[in-house]
Amino acid sequence: MTDVTAARAAARPQRRLDFQRMNEIGLLVVIALLYLAFYLYANNFLTFRNQVSILRDAATFGIAAWGATLIIVAGEIDISVGPMVAFLSVCFAFLLKSDDMPMVMAFLSTLVIGGALGAIPGILRAVFDVPSFIGTLGLWSALGGLALYFTDSVPVTIPPNDFLDWLGGELFGLPISALVMFVLFGVFVFISRKTAFGRSIFAIGGNASAAHLAGIKVRNIRVALFVIAGVLAAVTAILLTARNGVGDASVSRSGLEFSVISAVVVGGTALSGGRGSILGTLLGIFVISLIGNGLVLMGVNSYLQPVVSGVIIVAAVLLNILASRYGARRNRKGA
Repeated sequence: MTDVTAARAAARPQRRLDFQRMNEIGLLVVIALLYLAFYLYANNFLTFRNQVSILRDAATFGIAAWGATLIIVAGEIDISVGPMVAFLSVCFAFLLKSDDMPMVMAFLSTLVIGGALGAIPGILRAVFDVPSFIGTLGLWSALGGLALYFTDSVPVTIPPNDFLDWLGGELFGLPISALVMFVLFGVFVFISRKTAFGRSIFAIGGNASAAHLAGIKVRNIRVALFVIAGVLAAVTAILLTARNGVGDASVSRSGLEFSVISAVVVGGTALSGGRGSILGTLLGIFVISLIGNGLVLMGVNSYLQPVVSGVIIVAAVLLNILASRYGARRNRKGA
């Protein structure tokens, strides 16, 4: 290898790092612009209680977004999050109502069920080569229908419980769900950046065949990613049930999966796989949450809110692309 070739190879990780930095800087600019706009035009936007509300809304889909980020980085997709959270919320409520089920076992059982459900599309993809979109689409349809069938579309009330009241409340003025989201953020940043498992995910998303030839167990990692997503959906379901006091099958109709995917994509994760970051997803989560909160405070018609949200999301992604291209051009000039 010549000195020039070696220098170029050594520069590639730095270029990828610069790309991520430019993407994250672009998102910070978008967030700053949103804060300025809503400060000027939305009453009470900057109040402490409203900022707490933004955090609570962010946690509703943010926890599931960590798993979705890794799945999309690996070149896959998961659209089953909404119905899965609804189904697991109903399961958790029924388990809590059971006289023979201690609360700890209800928690653990819900997590196990979530992981098992997540494994289904993972196995279909890894073993039978069924596209993850199709596998999770089938799960989306089945779990949404089952959640409504088992409850007859009626919320399942849970017995009074001090711990669940605390779990659905606040600590030091901040929602417990948001604190859980930030703790898991740290965990997944470590996994994606510092572990062989995280590096393998990026390798699979970049080129699955090459990753397999390099000795990476592609099938096992694909299944593991969907199991992780299922467990995170269970965590979300538990927190939502604690917050609302009921197991709610109607969550399947809320479009939670689209909020998750939007946050990941706005955060700069490539749908083609191989590129993305947990930090970018965190910023994307706040972009989505700020838009939803600000539009409500501005009194925008509920039918127009998705239109405005869509325009802002596309603008945010476009800004990220332009910033990334600028960074790439600068890197090429410096090479």
